Amino acid sequence: MKYIAIIILLLSTINIFAQPENIMISSDGSPNEPSIFINTENPALIMAATNINKMFISQDTGRTWTHTPMTSNYGVWGDPAIITDTSGNFLYFHLANPPSTQGHWIDRIVCQKYNVSQQQWTVDTFMGLDGRDDYAQDKEWIAIDRTNNTVYSTWTQFDNYGSTAAEDSSNIMFSKSIDGGQSWSSAIIINETPGDCIDSDNTTEGAVPCVGPNGEIYVSWAGPDGLVFDKSTDGGATWLTNDIFVNSFTGGWDYDISGISRCNGLPITDCDISGGAHHGTIYINWSDQSNGSDNTDIWLAKSTDGGSTWSSAIKVNNDTTQTQQFLTWMDIDQSTGYLYFVFYDRSKYDDERTDVVLAISKDGGQSFDNYTISESPFTPTDQVFFGDYTNISVQDGIIRPIWARFDLTNYMSVWTAIINPETVLSIKSKPLPNDISSNVYPNPTSEIAFFSFKIRNRTTASLNVIDNNGRIISKIFENKQYEAGKYVQDINIKENNISAGVYYFQFISKESSYIKKFIVK
Repeated sequence: MKYIAIIILLLSTINIFAQPENIMISSDGSPNEPSIFINTENPALIMAATNINKMFISQDTGRTWTHTPMTSNYGVWGDPAIITDTSGNFLYFHLANPPSTQGHWIDRIVCQKYNVSQQQWTVDTFMGLDGRDDYAQDKEWIAIDRTNNTVYSTWTQFDNYGSTAAEDSSNIMFSKSIDGGQSWSSAIIINETPGDCIDSDNTTEGAVPCVGPNGEIYVSWAGPDGLVFDKSTDGGATWLTNDIFVNSFTGGWDYDISGISRCNGLPITDCDISGGAHHGTIYINWSDQSNGSDNTDIWLAKSTDGGSTWSSAIKVNNDTTQTQQFLTWMDIDQSTGYLYFVFYDRSKYDDERTDVVLAISKDGGQSFDNYTISESPFTPTDQVFFGDYTNISVQDGIIRPIWARFDLTNYMSVWTAIINPETVLSIKSKPLPNDISSNVYPNPTSEIAFFSFKIRNRTTASLNVIDNNGRIISKIFENKQYEAGKYVQDINIKENNISAGVYYFQFISKESSYIKKFIVK
């Protein structure tokens, strides 16, 4: 048992960082505004999408990708958002552009489902087409209650997109599906104060929902009242009478960044349901120019009382420069409660050269480590649209950010980075007399995993398969005597009834113990 306790402790204190490998997903069709999601049932399977209608699928945790243009009965017009349901099927949400005989540009929010076992798209439904058919439905996002597979969606509805007329307004809408996206409830307005239709600071936008530990629905957005928060405790039937003020949006959420055609600081809302030290804490991440138009920063506010009260803004980027950090996104690894942020950063330069940075908080947003994850900077041009967001997905220690970049070779392209926790951990209470090296292949795997290891000196060793909670799934061998040499041990995945997910080979000898991650797909 002491080894399991040590492994759990080490897993909770991993310091991950080395320069990660950057993978170009695509440069086809000037991709921008990317989204990404790691399959919650099979982390080897990842889906990504970009404007306007490009879809990408990886079956090896993001190292290689296949891509195809998407179609829908209602048209595909960008703002991609992706999630998986409790069966591991992907749900892809986007704006509409139906044939003129069936509707008009962005008149609804579309949901399409990818059935993983059938490897095909099986659902094409929509929400939001409930009132006047000339309303515009824009900037959607989604969340899933993983206890019952209910899907929640929030977005902005414009009475008349771009109108300056006082009688035209924007509102935050809500709809849900209780049948896996097959049908959607009539959309309702959940905000107290409407915004204008200009698509700028006084427009209500940025509604990204999340689910709390007891099924609560949390969401925040920006608009004429600044950054505000709302919640429902009855599955979206009723919402707060008064939206809760979180923070002012100094300079507004629609601001200028040189080299970027348009930029925003719209919020992302998420909740820790990990069961860890910060379980139930709600977080809101955004960016603004409260420190000046030449010094945009990334911020976080948090609530530990269900959203009733909020902390002051906490700065996420830890540079001390007067430079730009912008287009942030946040995700929480629900296996640990760690917070992960991705954003563009110019802190190393005095011009428009731009890096991509990953920030990590392991203490509930009290402190942040910042790492440059792009292998090289790029210089954008405001003649090219970058989109309105980056994105990041984290599952069981697998971290996959996604971003767009511009250069003269690829023009516009979209990228991810292969970021995993360090998976060879040693007990450092005393120097290790043995020089032990190991590897796992193939990785990911679905049938057989091979664990190879090399021993320089005679020793007695044990090998287990453990899960993310340190539980022993299978004992491969125990207290086995080994002479110096190279060895390969195999494990049959099906015979050991190991389901899809993240696991570790746990090697234990008299002198040392370490683990090696592998993924079952």
